[in-house]
Amino acid sequence: MLEPIQKLLVNLVKLFTTPLLFIGDTNISLSKLFQLGIYLILVLLLGRLFKNLLKRVLLLKLGIDEPNREGISTIFSYALSALAVIVILQTQGFNISSLAVLAGGLGVGIGLGFQNITKNFISGLNVLIERPIKIGDFIEFENNLGFVEEIGLRSTRIRTLRNSHIIIPNGMLIEGKIHNLSYNNIQGRIEVDIFVCDDSDPVLVTEAVLMSAYMEPAVLQEPPPKVLFLGFQDNAFKFQLWVWVNEIYNEPIYTSSLRFLIQHNLHQQGILIPWDNFNIYLHHPEDSKKFELSQKTVIHGLKSHQSIPDKPLSARDLLMEVTYFKNFTDVELRKLIEVGYRKRIKPLDFLFHEGDPGDAFYIILSGSVEVFVEKINKHLTTLKAGKFFGELALILGIPRTASVRAIEDTILFAINKKGFEKILHENPELAEVILQEFGKHKEELFQRQSELRTLGLVDIEEDDKNIIVWVRSRFKNLFNL
Repeated sequence: MLEPIQKLLVNLVKLFTTPLLFIGDTNISLSKLFQLGIYLILVLLLGRLFKNLLKRVLLLKLGIDEPNREGISTIFSYALSALAVIVILQTQGFNISSLAVLAGGLGVGIGLGFQNITKNFISGLNVLIERPIKIGDFIEFENNLGFVEEIGLRSTRIRTLRNSHIIIPNGMLIEGKIHNLSYNNIQGRIEVDIFVCDDSDPVLVTEAVLMSAYMEPAVLQEPPPKVLFLGFQDNAFKFQLWVWVNEIYNEPIYTSSLRFLIQHNLHQQGILIPWDNFNIYLHHPEDSKKFELSQKTVIHGLKSHQSIPDKPLSARDLLMEVTYFKNFTDVELRKLIEVGYRKRIKPLDFLFHEGDPGDAFYIILSGSVEVFVEKINKHLTTLKAGKFFGELALILGIPRTASVRAIEDTILFAINKKGFEKILHENPELAEVILQEFGKHKEELFQRQSELRTLGLVDIEEDDKNIIVWVRSRFKNLFNL
């Protein structure tokens, strides 16, 4: 009974130990292949363990960012795995030099059979070393938007905005066109097209669109939003809003929000959005003309009968009430509106405190504010919609002499020092207009000069007895005129 089993075992041993082929002086048997397979699996597991340990523990403690940790750990784990394979082959009796000869002989065949794998492998090394993309980057590839989640030596995994995954061979990343939307940072620009009827006031359109931009919390104030007038179309003017945001991958959400705000503010100003143009071909030219006239009649009829709410105060009209800007043309007012920005303050919130830098002046578009002296809790005045304040502190570069806080929900139009300096350089005559206006308020200027002298903010050389000469000198130095 035992003899058949013994014979079977002997045959199995012979089967596993009988040399199948020779590589140099080393024979290859099934048992040796099985051992090599076990060792290689262990190498792969240990290589992955080493990569995770290096990426998540050692390199993390050194303060290295995630993209660098991914690249360093991947390269080191593959290098360590390659070294371990060489050591295993040596300990198993393989002559590496003879393997090199064999690899050279089979190189052409292997290269032809695995050229795509080799290309992706080399491309993966290039991606990890040159880093045209890195972990966490937001990229566009073949009309797909997504985040880079993993960069391997053969392929890269992208997680799309729909939470699906795309596996891209590294060769395609190197050869193809990749739009890296977060190469230096995650900021990006959003562009929104706006069409308005061709009888709309471009300055009011600019103001309404910019107000919409500043009402969206995600929009950055630096770089500031910008409105472009792109051209003329049938019954329409075309504008485009440029805004910059931090999280460009949320572009669809921000674009939708901006469109809602733009529609609301255009409607508030009584600015209509035109109908789409229809290209209809009729058999008789007379009918075509009648159709076009009927469309224009409908559109203008809507303009005359459509219920339009009371218009809010516009920055354009209020700026024209400011003495310094009353002679500005519409083009110049539009530039002034572009350099300004909207600021919203809630009831009892402070706009600034006495002693704060005078770095902007304000016009109240809606709501009201209280001006008072905090030190003695003395109420000075209440300013309502249409009033402006703070221009003296901005123009002379002096601290605020009183505090301002909102009485109700208030929206302000503000121009800061940087924007005002830009306007002064574009309109050199404005400086003289301001100086002439200041000449009508010499007593207040003497008072401000005295306050600055008390605070030690006026040098002896600057303290000129002629107050207008002093203002002119300070004004030109402050704004680099």
